[in-house]
Amino acid sequence: MPDMQADGRPHAVVIGSGFGGLAAAIRLGARGWRVTVLEKLDAPGGRATVFEQDGFRFDAGPTIITAPYLLEELWQVAGARLADDIDLRAIDPFYRIRFDDGGTLSCHADLDAMRAEVARISPEDAAGFDRFIRDSEKIYDVAFTQLVDQPFHRIGTLLREVPDLVRLQGYRTVYRKVSDYFRHPKLRIAFSFHPLLIGGNPMTTTAYYCLVGHLERTHGVHYAMGGMGALVKGMAGLIRRLGGTLRCKAEVARIEVAQGRATGVTLASGEAIGADIVVSNADIGWTYSKLLGHHPRRRWTDAKLDRARWSMGLFVWYFGTDRRWDGVYHHTMVLGPRYEALLRDIFTRKQLAEDFSLYLHRPTMTDPSLAPPGCDAFYVLAPVPHLGSGTDWAAIAEPYRARIQQRLEETVLPGLGRHVVTSRILTPQDFHDRLLSTKGAAFSLEPQLFQSAWFRPHNVSEEVEGLYLVGAGTHPGAGVPGVISSARILDQVVPMPAGLR
Repeated sequence: MPDMQADGRPHAVVIGSGFGGLAAAIRLGARGWRVTVLEKLDAPGGRATVFEQDGFRFDAGPTIITAPYLLEELWQVAGARLADDIDLRAIDPFYRIRFDDGGTLSCHADLDAMRAEVARISPEDAAGFDRFIRDSEKIYDVAFTQLVDQPFHRIGTLLREVPDLVRLQGYRTVYRKVSDYFRHPKLRIAFSFHPLLIGGNPMTTTAYYCLVGHLERTHGVHYAMGGMGALVKGMAGLIRRLGGTLRCKAEVARIEVAQGRATGVTLASGEAIGADIVVSNADIGWTYSKLLGHHPRRRWTDAKLDRARWSMGLFVWYFGTDRRWDGVYHHTMVLGPRYEALLRDIFTRKQLAEDFSLYLHRPTMTDPSLAPPGCDAFYVLAPVPHLGSGTDWAAIAEPYRARIQQRLEETVLPGLGRHVVTSRILTPQDFHDRLLSTKGAAFSLEPQLFQSAWFRPHNVSEEVEGLYLVGAGTHPGAGVPGVISSARILDQVVPMPAGLR
């Protein structure tokens, strides 16, 4: 660890060590800042932390990498090579979808293979698929290539983008736009569900997220051998390489402000840490309502945060089995009987439904090291309402898990119950209590049109000078590419340290 008393570089404190906070610390350190990352939990990673249990290793949150060039760039700015630390493997097909009637669709990188899958389900939709891919590229060229790392703290930036918003129909929803290309209900589901991966409702999320169709095929879907924890470990290593410090079990209680400027933080232990700038990767609601709860706020008041639309919650069951299930793919969507009505229950009615659609992750197909020999490690995820539903997860968690197990036994894992040897669950209440997530929302603010770009909390805080925001709650939003890009924005908005300009 560097001698902090002798280190005369300007000091940046980063609150939270999710991917956004880790990426911010790397970029700041590479530009000459002395960086201290403060993490509440006992290990870095935030939502991307790792659980180890009974010889099994589970990624707690994100499972896929869709824009690996963003990671390569992070390693480059630190003077290192991603390939020296991380073994990325392309996954193709990206995932398999199992519909409620037992039919399947595999999503391939190769356009001819994907076109054949579409035609197998609905020959009359093949031409619509080609149009969808072309239009997805047009949206990607604007919404991702041009805007993902563009700071939106000035209204003029938003106004300049209005013509593209109109031209590309970003004011429409993902589902309605997808329905222009596909008539078959299975294909409408298959090409519109992606907003759920970042906390959005396909029925209300801006059609800009149709860019995922082109993103996946341009950059691929990848898995990091050793799991996402290998990425967290690698990024933490880059921070230390750049002379930074990462402290765990160091919960921040408040951001200190003097004369309208962030001057450091105070930990829950009472320790005060001074800083020239503060970067918060904490949940956006927690940052403003708790860490800045003592400071008058003009825009992000408690009342405004309470009125905001927060993403859905997640119920996640991690389990290991004493046998392998070689017929089960690395990424499988196990869909239920309802789509629009289930989304309405989750996002609008805030009601825990009897049915569910599931994402089943079997990383040991690609990486057997995550489980003992001859075993498999899984996690299965169900989107559920956030804590605004009033669901008593202490009472309902186990019965809900048992229903999910029954559904998996009926569909893709027959006889599962006889082979589970380790088990763990995570509910919206855990997201609230452990990750300090507002209402237990898994992805912060829902990515609706009027909660995106300029309408989202800005990367340059509107409330306090010298405070910057990264992570899912600010621009561009949730997902690994989004939160890493939020840190990329710091290069444009955080000044170079004095003496290095």
